[in-house]
Amino acid sequence: MLCVAAVKKLPAAMLLGSALQACAHGAPPGPCPAPHGDAPMHGHHHAPSSGDQPGYHRRFDDPAQWAQRFESPERDAWQRPDLVVSSLSLAPDARVADVGAGTGYFSVRLARAVPQGRVWAVDVEPTMVRWVLDRARRDQIANLTAVLASPDDALLPEPVDLVLVVDTYHHISARTAYFTRLRSSLRPGGRVAIVDFKLDSPEGPPVAMRLAPEAVRAEMEAAGYALASSLDSLPRQYMLVFRAAQ
Repeated sequence: MLCVAAVKKLPAAMLLGSALQACAHGAPPGPCPAPHGDAPMHGHHHAPSSGDQPGYHRRFDDPAQWAQRFESPERDAWQRPDLVVSSLSLAPDARVADVGAGTGYFSVRLARAVPQGRVWAVDVEPTMVRWVLDRARRDQIANLTAVLASPDDALLPEPVDLVLVVDTYHHISARTAYFTRLRSSLRPGGRVAIVDFKLDSPEGPPVAMRLAPEAVRAEMEAAGYALASSLDSLPRQYMLVFRAAQ
């Protein structure tokens, strides 16, 4: 659940990752963060590395405005959220974490896919966490809640069957350490599904920040995972699904 005290103590730098998500999905006019190659950020809405430029900070005080961007029909056309969720073949009672949840674009769909389960929308941006909590109450989605994470830990309250990481992996700093730590939050047989942009996609972050699927696989193997499956039918993205290696 959202801790108000924790929200008040969050450093302003933790908000910068949201600007990168905004750049990926169409943002109001304003500068986007410059690419940082081998020092990527945590994002949907996660923390920057030490080399990031504070002048690129973007405020997210009005999540309703960003919801219009992040959840537009144009995004649906290339993100294919229903295809992504259906391909995961979730059990009705599965427990799922949506890491980098933003306004809950995937979280809501996941909650509907696991009516007897539970979904945690994970984000480090406090206004987005509040937005998801309000959205769950407003839409009466009883099995959806939100978690205020730290930059280097999802802070999941209990182990889950699936961690979904959409449009976020390429921003995570110290990815090997992050996903090594995340293994302890997986239930037996749990999976991590990563959806990210192809190198030639017209959407997404600057090309210098993107990762080929082979690079993602190598990093996840270094973190103690093995590739379990993939989805190759997304028009502008790839999806790789991993399990903890035996």
